[in-house]
Amino acid sequence: MIIDNVKVYTEEKTFVKGGIMLDGDKIQRVYAEEEKPQFGEKEVLDGEGAYAIPGLIDLHFHGCKGDDFCDGNEEALERIAQYEASIGVTAIAPATMTLPVEELKQILSVAAKYKKKGTRPKAADLVGINMEGPFISKVKKGAQDERNIIPCNVEIAEQFLEASDGLVKFIGIAPEDNEDYLEFIETMKGKVDISLAHTNSDYETAKKAFDAGANHAVHLYNAMPAFTHRAPGVVGAVYDSKHVMAEIICDGIHIHPAMVRATFEMMGADRMILISDSMRATGMPDGQYTLGGLDVKVVGKRATLVSDGAIAGSATNLADCMRTVVKEMQIPLETAIACATINPAKSLEIDDQYGSIKAGKKADIVLLKDNLDLQAVIKDGVRL
Repeated sequence: MIIDNVKVYTEEKTFVKGGIMLDGDKIQRVYAEEEKPQFGEKEVLDGEGAYAIPGLIDLHFHGCKGDDFCDGNEEALERIAQYEASIGVTAIAPATMTLPVEELKQILSVAAKYKKKGTRPKAADLVGINMEGPFISKVKKGAQDERNIIPCNVEIAEQFLEASDGLVKFIGIAPEDNEDYLEFIETMKGKVDISLAHTNSDYETAKKAFDAGANHAVHLYNAMPAFTHRAPGVVGAVYDSKHVMAEIICDGIHIHPAMVRATFEMMGADRMILISDSMRATGMPDGQYTLGGLDVKVVGKRATLVSDGAIAGSATNLADCMRTVVKEMQIPLETAIACATINPAKSLEIDDQYGSIKAGKKADIVLLKDNLDLQAVIKDGVRL
């Protein structure tokens, strides 16, 4: 297939008028308009001037369309992956909730079994798992079930990695609640990325964790101390730790647009990763749903716990989060795309195949109209 007459998003984070030649499920060549080749008898998709961007990558979300990753069955995972692909998210690393250890191991083993069956037509690729719990803080538990929170434990973490057959890419911890957190990080950092998640840590403790090798921050600002001028907390430690990548939820509910703009300026766009943190209500009507066994009320884009009104994930998919970042938060389109494609690819260490439009990489391409509405999704070289 040849995708012609598009504005191609380049690795330099600019757009070039031209097209993309595909060879099966790989990108063969990117060409500028003035270099247009002879098409011969190849199938040509006229992009009608659309933006051609890499398939999006969501490395932190829980579910959609009535299903949750923690439902722990392959059928639910397949439906989740199909929905994500349909809206332009072609690679996924779903997140676990804080559940009993044995239940988590079962969920991870189901994901490993699903992964071993290979890529599926019309479904996003399962490229990892993001473990948001159970090694978190009860003070900043958010929508996580406090009854299942435990101290970080190397043996249990190793069991998670084994159950997932290496699919677990991130394990979150709250260092302030774990006196052995430095030993945990030193032991696990070469095997999995360590993130700070649902933590009430002060600046000093968080900085020690990052200095020891933790390299990821789960949904910056949410489920962590406020960033203030005398107590910069986790956010300040992230800023001072230049190797740390930071997730950010930009659904218009979790973080004020002014704070999003300030954060991009402060951290630098190369360290920011757009996530959806979406729950099973995403793509569904308003109503009552569950997240990690807790009841959640959803009205519009706002999802809150029935018990205490705390924000409980989001009801917005990653593609819509990216649109919100551009249209409502004034982040440049070129920047927003990178934060939903190449940045998560680098964090997951899959940027050799995903995250940009380049010869040799997977032919996962999304076409967007000028108003950023979805025009087409090409997955593994096939239009969905």
